[in-house]
Amino acid sequence: MDHSSLRRVVPLTLALGLVFAAGPARADGECLDKPNPLIGVGGSASKPLLGKIAPQLLALDEPVTLIYQAPGACFGITTYVDGTRATGTASYWDADGTEQTCNFPVTGVDADFGMLGVQGTLCEGVDAIPDGIGEWTGPITSWSLIVPGDSSQTSISAEAVYFIYGFGAALGQVAPWTVDAELYSRNATSAALIAIALAAGVPPTKFKGTDVGSNQMMISSLAQSTNPEAAIGFVSTEVADQNRDSVRTLAFQATDQTCAYWPDTTATAFDKQNVRDGHYSLWSPYRFYAPVDGGGKFTNPVTEKFVGYFTGAEPLPAELPLLDIVIDNGNIPECAMQVWRDDEIGPLYSRQPDAPCGCYYEFRATGETSCAECTDTCDAGGTCRHGFCEVI
Repeated sequence: MDHSSLRRVVPLTLALGLVFAAGPARADGECLDKPNPLIGVGGSASKPLLGKIAPQLLALDEPVTLIYQAPGACFGITTYVDGTRATGTASYWDADGTEQTCNFPVTGVDADFGMLGVQGTLCEGVDAIPDGIGEWTGPITSWSLIVPGDSSQTSISAEAVYFIYGFGAALGQVAPWTVDAELYSRNATSAALIAIALAAGVPPTKFKGTDVGSNQMMISSLAQSTNPEAAIGFVSTEVADQNRDSVRTLAFQATDQTCAYWPDTTATAFDKQNVRDGHYSLWSPYRFYAPVDGGGKFTNPVTEKFVGYFTGAEPLPAELPLLDIVIDNGNIPECAMQVWRDDEIGPLYSRQPDAPCGCYYEFRATGETSCAECTDTCDAGGTCRHGFCEVI
């Protein structure tokens, strides 16, 4: 569809009204006037998770207002590389979890943290993490190549992705994805694009396709496609999972594999077993970036607590059931992973977490687990964690 032609037929008065309605006038006051504001910048894939955490932060004895702007994942690190301040409007969530917007000062604000789904040094123009900025890992997100629900396709290989997104649909000639108008993409600030580009061997800045701007717009573009068999795109898997009524995740065959795998054991499961054991290769831990002093200590104590909840450095308040929130959002806590990697989309190796939570993860995510239940001890050995007997 030619969206530019649609814009041309909108009456001027309506167009002006739309611009006004989308502007800062609708924002609910000033961001810095909110109680104890904590300002983050990064990708749109993070918003559902942060939106579930935000109301719990407001319920703390010292309430924190989580404010987040999502111009693209790489902005979560480039803000500290080039000193760009956040301006315009941002999202925050009220006590009921409803997303609201607020205004930043005209002069901008410095972000308290950046959040993105790939290593910051993979972003264009970032050769190294700047001095005075710390890096921490959080829960795992996986990436899904997706098609409309009406598509008959079920799998795709890294080689196919190379030709489709490296040359364009028409030139790549990988049937049925041969129509450039149905090739949906993001720009090179997207963590999903960077991860999939690495897996396929395509330079992120050379990725083809129509930039749709966000995870949710990717879902809408595919769901509304008039040629579903030719349509393809990609999002974070948690977003794909939340929209299974309109899109489907393709099983992915990495370059060193002979079979394609879904993130889960089946196309309809939610267990993320193939991510957790290394069969599905398109995954990354979320990364947090924030200012630190010369000794590596956070310069903002509110940021220190927030990031520390994810890393385990800070004890979790009773009002913040973070493990449940992470699992319910479709992410994977590090304690449920059985493999790890040191480089983005790099070689995998087996790793046993110090305090595994795989049994609890399975039960929370799927409603069942083969692990024995427990209260304090495990008669058959292992350690009782979160109500189930883990191997250690």
